Amino acid sequence: MKIIHGIKLGGLQQKIFNLMLIFIIALIGVYVTVSVVLQSNLSKIVQRTSEEQQSSIAAVSEQTMETAVTASMTKTTALQAYIADDLFSDVRTDVLTLQSFAEELFAHADTFPAHAFYPPDKANDGVPSVQMQHEAGVDPQTSEALGLVANMSEIMLSMFENSNRLNSCFVATPDGCILFADDRAGSYIAEDGSVYDFDVRSRSWYKQAVEAGELIFTGVELDAFTGIAGLVCAAPVYQDGKLVAVVGADIFLTAISDYVKTTANYGGFVCVVNENGQVLFSPNAEGTFKAELSKNAPDLRKSENAALGQFITESLKGSTGVQSITVDGSEYYLAGSPMPTLGWTVISAVEKAVTDQPTVQMLKSYDDISDGALFSYRDGANQATRSVIIATIAILLLATTGALVVAARVVKPIEHMTKRINSLTGSDNVFKMEKIYQTNDEIEILAESFAALSSKTRDYIKQITEITAEKERISTELALATRIQADMLPNIYPAFPDRTEFDVYASMDPAKEVGGDFYDFFLIDDDHLCMVMADVSGKGVPAALFMMASKIMLSNHAMTGKSPAEILTATNTAICANNREQMFVTVWLGILEISTGKLTAANAGHEYPVILQAGGKFELLKDKHGFVIGGMEGIKYKEYELNLKPGSKLFLYTDGVPEATNVENELFGTGRMLETLNESLDAAPEEMLRNMRRAVDDFVKDAEQFDDLTMLALEYKGDVVS
Repeated sequence: MKIIHGIKLGGLQQKIFNLMLIFIIALIGVYVTVSVVLQSNLSKIVQRTSEEQQSSIAAVSEQTMETAVTASMTKTTALQAYIADDLFSDVRTDVLTLQSFAEELFAHADTFPAHAFYPPDKANDGVPSVQMQHEAGVDPQTSEALGLVANMSEIMLSMFENSNRLNSCFVATPDGCILFADDRAGSYIAEDGSVYDFDVRSRSWYKQAVEAGELIFTGVELDAFTGIAGLVCAAPVYQDGKLVAVVGADIFLTAISDYVKTTANYGGFVCVVNENGQVLFSPNAEGTFKAELSKNAPDLRKSENAALGQFITESLKGSTGVQSITVDGSEYYLAGSPMPTLGWTVISAVEKAVTDQPTVQMLKSYDDISDGALFSYRDGANQATRSVIIATIAILLLATTGALVVAARVVKPIEHMTKRINSLTGSDNVFKMEKIYQTNDEIEILAESFAALSSKTRDYIKQITEITAEKERISTELALATRIQADMLPNIYPAFPDRTEFDVYASMDPAKEVGGDFYDFFLIDDDHLCMVMADVSGKGVPAALFMMASKIMLSNHAMTGKSPAEILTATNTAICANNREQMFVTVWLGILEISTGKLTAANAGHEYPVILQAGGKFELLKDKHGFVIGGMEGIKYKEYELNLKPGSKLFLYTDGVPEATNVENELFGTGRMLETLNESLDAAPEEMLRNMRRAVDDFVKDAEQFDDLTMLALEYKGDVVS
């Protein structure tokens, strides 16, 4: 046994030293092995967790974006189609107004003197004016109808000046003359000062209106003088079955074209397709959705791309929702919504690759954060291992204590982190910093990286949740508006349970969340029942607000004891006094003297009422129409009287009933309406309305309801002897 520097070689001290040395080497070996295994396991867990979170993020993001795109595109496309169709619906209304004026004019021709008319004058260029043209060889001074229709000059001029949509409005006579209102007088005068001839009866709008015998819209064509693309709405006028005039209005389509061109951005665009499946307007210069002239444009319904052809066909019939279709080698989200007035459709397209960009960017950011965190962890782990080995060798006497401290400092946080990461699930996906990770080394850096990534993921999900909640709030408010509007109308039946002299029932089904139609009935006093049926121009929230104001005015004037004509006159005066939005309402208003059955009524441009006298059948009562309420100041309305006998019935309605349209674009019509009423002559008012709604639904089937359905039925029973 030798002693060297105080250490006994071969003695107990050496054995203890050797035992400690073996123990420390074994401890270091075990620690290194455990660290390597844990580091390898943690790396695999981190990688697997990263892949699972990437997959989850991609799925949630893609599903959320698709839901958001679907809701946004569907509503936006429907709104764009509604706005575009509203333009043509207004033009249709204008032409129907001209047709009504012309019919009244010819019906009372002997009461109107010949009105002066003049050819175009260059001095009026740029100034709204009424002017006359004719075909070659036609002498306008010998025209039988021109002097009579010239009495419409003021109404045409007013209609043109008060519309920012009309290019012109006109009335043409069968002898080759045309009277029109516009502001382009200089366009019709040649350089030598002569007025250009105008082939009235050869124009497509004249031929189509005469052949159809009803209001028509032409296809898109070039204006005869300006060469600008537009279309014409025209309607024939008959007197005793003879064609006496053709009225109409035309509009330029430059506004729609310019708007469509501005929609090409960020991989999306809007285009307009006509009833023949041809692209009329599009911002695209190439590809399937390129706009071309009708003679060259292909019918997309017959496209070799069967999915696209089916989509175009469906979009012309009704709203399609959002569909994913590959066009020209790229996948697009497509949504279509029809324009019922013309039979066209608006198509919105968004390239799917654009909607995937947020997901791709988020996954890239996630990869960058994950790679950085993993690199920091591995580098720190390597440095920690080297430091532990060096420190263990340097302090052999404190090796055991040092090993335990290092194990507690390094192994335990890693094990805890591993367990926490393994416990993350879809609902519990939040990784938070804990005290055990606050080691002031790479373990803390790795934990902070995971916490930051978890926070960003949670914030993104919160934003998506808030967006979804906002959309649900808007839907809730529209539903509340629908209930408020319904509560404004009489809706408790029987309406007058203590009155046996009559029975009344009414209903309204709006085409949108809220509508513009309304009905009303109320007792002015014990012996007078007031009934109202009205239809406000337009649809949606603006029409609903105008409807509420009109309803209140009508009922207020009625309760003062005025006659129907006085009620309409007073209401028209009040509305015209502050009607900057140029809205109007058609109204039928009647007051029934309950004790005698005398019904006094007035009509402001509304549909004909339907009457059944006791022992007879339901027939249209073609009463005289006054002008619409809100259309023109100073209008005086006339009223008429009917005597209802016990058993007589009255049916009132808005144009949503006869103009209900099926998928073949056929109208329900007044003929079918009368047939339905006459099938059950003994039906009570509530049953009458239920039968009518069933008949309309059976006719329309799957076609979309584009106008409000409003009806009112009255049965007069007279004094009932108990």
